[in-house]
Amino acid sequence: MVDVFEEVEEQIRSDRYRALALKVLPWFIGAVVLILAAVGGWQGYRAWISNQSAKASETYAKGLEAQQAGRAGEAKAAWEALSKSGSPAYKSLALQHLGAIKLGDRDVPGAVALFDQAAKAAPDPLVGDAARLKSVYALLDTAPRADIEARLEPLLKEGRPFRMQAREAAAFTKLLAGDSAGARGDFVVVSLAPDAAEGARSRATAAIALIDSGSAQRTRELVKAAIALPPPRPLPPGALPGAGALPMQAPAQ
Repeated sequence: MVDVFEEVEEQIRSDRYRALALKVLPWFIGAVVLILAAVGGWQGYRAWISNQSAKASETYAKGLEAQQAGRAGEAKAAWEALSKSGSPAYKSLALQHLGAIKLGDRDVPGAVALFDQAAKAAPDPLVGDAARLKSVYALLDTAPRADIEARLEPLLKEGRPFRMQAREAAAFTKLLAGDSAGARGDFVVVSLAPDAAEGARSRATAAIALIDSGSAQRTRELVKAAIALPPPRPLPPGALPGAGALPMQAPAQ
């Protein structure tokens, strides 16, 4: 009798396991299918990104070639195409080129709007802060001091790639607003900073001398006359963002 009971219990357990398997199996198969689809989708997405970057690199190189050859219309067409690119770095660079064109046409609001778009599209602070700094220089002699300083605030933080250029812009902003003492303090920081470019240190030293000599008004006039937006520095043709090449260097010193 014991053997019979054991056989019955074994049969019951077997039937239960079979029923459970029938309930769980479809969910298990579905989960496997989803995992495989996710892996395939990720690989496809990576391939798409790589393809987009390669196409963007080629278009960017053609745009630079056209610009350097004086074919402005062809270059602008390349920048406009890249501004819709799926590659964030090239899109940001293209928007900065378009902003420079707007600025050359004396359309400051249009230029600033494009620089702001470039900053949002940028994949990292190196590209994004370059666009933000350009918007500052575009607005430097027209926008209220508070607006300029609000734009400069994040650029001045420790570790940001254009911190010293932003400090110099902050000094110019204060000087144009008549705050010679505040400007002098910023120029001193730039003149002593080991990570500031030689040109920036020289300008800061000269500005300090002018302020100390009582020629601050003359300095403000020179700042207004000298404000010029540095052109976007190009990516080396064929270089892809994130592959070790710097997509943009600091503005010209």
